[in-house]
Amino acid sequence: MLNLISFSGLPGVGKSTIAKALARDISAVYVRVDSIEAALKVSVLGVHEAEDAGYLAAANIAKDNLALGHNVVADTVNPVSETRALWAQVAADSGARLLNVEIVCSDKIEHRRRVETRSSEIRGLVCPSWNEVEQRSYQEWTQDRLILDSSSLRVSESTAKIIEYIKLVS
Repeated sequence: MLNLISFSGLPGVGKSTIAKALARDISAVYVRVDSIEAALKVSVLGVHEAEDAGYLAAANIAKDNLALGHNVVADTVNPVSETRALWAQVAADSGARLLNVEIVCSDKIEHRRRVETRSSEIRGLVCPSWNEVEQRSYQEWTQDRLILDSSSLRVSESTAKIIEYIKLVS
């Protein structure tokens, strides 16, 4: 069975670093909503508030790749029940297993340092300030998920735990 691994977590917790490493390790397609939203901003359309457009585009790209027989790693903040339901629907429509992975950084000082010192490698993507991250709406999870704390785990340890989790639910 194919896997759709949906990453969630606030900006700066290490989602993209871990998601990219996992995609490499398991040879999965990597879909990053930030890349889509940034492209919308710099396009001739000049879409600055993507609303749900980035998530819907990412979901369709994920569906296309699942239909081709590829596992997919979706890298998103995934902050609300609607976005989480979207990934569940993508998995259901594609006959794939959904694995939710939430990345947290329990060390607030480290999280803030990461947010304040990072720069974007994506043209058009402006990284949020620490204040914006703290003010961001992020609903509590009610579904099952694997929670990994990037302040205490190295990237390789996180990817190993996710791969273990995939095998466990298989």
